[in-house]
Amino acid sequence: MQSPLVPEPDATAPIGANSGYAFGQLASALTTSQSHANAGVRARAVRKVAAWTQVFQGMLSGVLRIGSRAPVPRTPTWATLEVVTGGFATGTLLAGGPLQPHEHALLARLPNVEPGTERAALNAYFLSEDGLAELRRMLASGNYRVNVPEEGALLAVAWLVSHDRVDDARKILDEIGAHFTQLRFYPIPDTRPQTVGTVVHLQNVGATVAQLEAVEPSTRTEQQKEAVFVWQPLYDRVVALFAETVEGPLPTLHRESGGKYRVEGGWPCQHYPTGWTERAKEVLNDYRTLRASHRLCKSPDSPKDGFATLRTHLATCVADPRRLTGRDVGRVRTILAGVVSRRGAPGSERERELRAFHARQVAAPGRHELARVLVKRLAEYPASEGLPALDAVLAPFSEGESQQFGVPAGTNVSEALARKVRRALDAPLPVLMAEGIIPSAEALARVVPQLTSQIRAAGISDPELRRLYVDIYAAFRRRRSLLLLNLQSQVKLEELPWVRAIDRLRTNTADTARQARLALEELVTAALTGFPQQILPNKLLQEVRALVESAGLKVPIVDEIAADIFMGTFSEKFLKAAQIAAGVLEGTLYERYYDVPFVRVRALDDVKPSRWGTPTSPGFVALCTELAGPSGSGSFVVRNGTIIEQEQILTTHNLAPLFQELELAAALRPRCLELALRVFDGICRCARQTTGPWKSRLRAVKNAAYAWRQIVFFLTIASEGAVDSFLAQVRSRLEREPENVRARLEPVLTGLARAERGASVEAPASPEEPHGARRLLGWTTGPHWFLK
Repeated sequence: MQSPLVPEPDATAPIGANSGYAFGQLASALTTSQSHANAGVRARAVRKVAAWTQVFQGMLSGVLRIGSRAPVPRTPTWATLEVVTGGFATGTLLAGGPLQPHEHALLARLPNVEPGTERAALNAYFLSEDGLAELRRMLASGNYRVNVPEEGALLAVAWLVSHDRVDDARKILDEIGAHFTQLRFYPIPDTRPQTVGTVVHLQNVGATVAQLEAVEPSTRTEQQKEAVFVWQPLYDRVVALFAETVEGPLPTLHRESGGKYRVEGGWPCQHYPTGWTERAKEVLNDYRTLRASHRLCKSPDSPKDGFATLRTHLATCVADPRRLTGRDVGRVRTILAGVVSRRGAPGSERERELRAFHARQVAAPGRHELARVLVKRLAEYPASEGLPALDAVLAPFSEGESQQFGVPAGTNVSEALARKVRRALDAPLPVLMAEGIIPSAEALARVVPQLTSQIRAAGISDPELRRLYVDIYAAFRRRRSLLLLNLQSQVKLEELPWVRAIDRLRTNTADTARQARLALEELVTAALTGFPQQILPNKLLQEVRALVESAGLKVPIVDEIAADIFMGTFSEKFLKAAQIAAGVLEGTLYERYYDVPFVRVRALDDVKPSRWGTPTSPGFVALCTELAGPSGSGSFVVRNGTIIEQEQILTTHNLAPLFQELELAAALRPRCLELALRVFDGICRCARQTTGPWKSRLRAVKNAAYAWRQIVFFLTIASEGAVDSFLAQVRSRLEREPENVRARLEPVLTGLARAERGASVEAPASPEEPHGARRLLGWTTGPHWFLK
């Protein structure tokens, strides 16, 4: 896959977004939309084709400025954009587009709305006396939904006007009024209020219903049903026709002492009863008719299949039986013998019992049929919320559902479908993690805004405004990040004019700061103990940063930087994070293992504005570049990756600053050895990935190296003797691994042991250390030793 950026040889020249990347994504989506076997995947690919077409055309025409905070001209940065893979904006505004059902319903109440002015008329209505009254009723009842942040703007205006803050309301209207013709700034009406509490869900009921509706029949199951209900009966008719032509007893197979089979019995194609030819023609015609609409099974056309062979010879018999050779007749006789021996003579009780058994085997309802029942059950719950309980939704199917949907009464919901439903369960965060409903740190990041929004809103005294802030916050966190160049930052929540007005009414008290700090500790602890092998992903860091601010802390939180959009330098916060890490880790196992000069990091004091205006430290990026080693002859992306990895080592990618500020070491030290051992199990899985596409193998190496860095940090924080205990336990585990896995990981363990006793990590093989010792890093400018 190409890089999203076009590298420039001149360091002073601007770096631009790569239209070739967009074209590659478009081509990939187009191929998928035409060739993928799954209809749902094809449908999603069609939507991707449309989105990437917009991106590609916009880039070529200059309409889109990819890499800017404002990629769509004459559109404010606060407008919510449609963003596709890689952070490319399509130009579509998510608060714009075609009128939605609730907008059509309101338009029916408004008189004399000119075509083309519908959205402007709706925005204007909500500024009228009647409209403001309607918004105030929504605020009081909570019977509204905010899917994109813009839909909360006029609710904020209505609240401000009703609380004598007309000037603040006017400032909002001054900024959003120019976009009344295009965007909707009013909420979606609902019949019940949004629930707010201490429980969270991974996805709401509406998203779960959409996933269930997208469940397609299992191809394999449908093939089996087609085989049993369509082709087996036809095959039986063909066999029965040839059985009528046998002279003597029907042929059967008999096993000989050497394991071979011999055919005994009469020979087919010896005589043809009256009407046989007409019945044979009917069977052949039925096959052609059925084949036109039943194409899942391949075997009926396979020349190696007995069904296809018998049909071929049947057609010859119909045309002219004299054209059959002795070999043809012998082949028909062998097939008949096999059929009769396996399932009995045509029309026999044994054959009927076998066919009934096959029918029972495939008669179970398909997963798509079971999903329809669940969709019906979920229709009773609000689409925008989670499920309060699972028992009623996942109960065995009732007699009434059996009659309505044709599924057997008492049938249990399959585990695969139950997993989809559980994703909507409302429960405390620890419960969702313990049940495995939140499977990764990325999934955790999707859930946390439901809690962070309430903590951030705690400083708002008015309950109506507090609820509105929670809804806008959650909607804002659903925005996808843009591809940004020149050290620009993503749009912040407070840049939205209506949120800025609400923020002025939010007060951070000692109590709200204490709540935020407690939530921050719980979040970081949950991420590290639940997914210790993963670095904190950027989406989760957004919530960490918000809680840090609400808690009144000064912790520099650094994001993971993609190697293909690295601008060649780091902003000031990276140096600050590295200096905190240096204060925590200088002189420890971590410093020895990675051979990093923390004393030099602490001495850096050269922050100054970059050519983009953002303060940076030239000395810090120079140190990272030095530690990355020679550039080699690899691509600029690989070279960037080696530099970024050194930055992550120096900053510990937020671990040391968070441990220091939140005083987590005391609480987590007893668990650090256990966390390290769990991470090592994941590294073993990465080490087993010796086959497959080259890029996926490289990704496995990077994941293993990042996970190993987590281990080194945990063991540095752990109690005395943890390294020796870790090495003893993992070497015992390695004995159960294949030789290639042991050969990859033993040098890493040896390197750790050498760092523990103060020796140089990297060393060649020797009698004492037969595998040698290596430092495990994820990026390299040459072939990676881990893959050899």
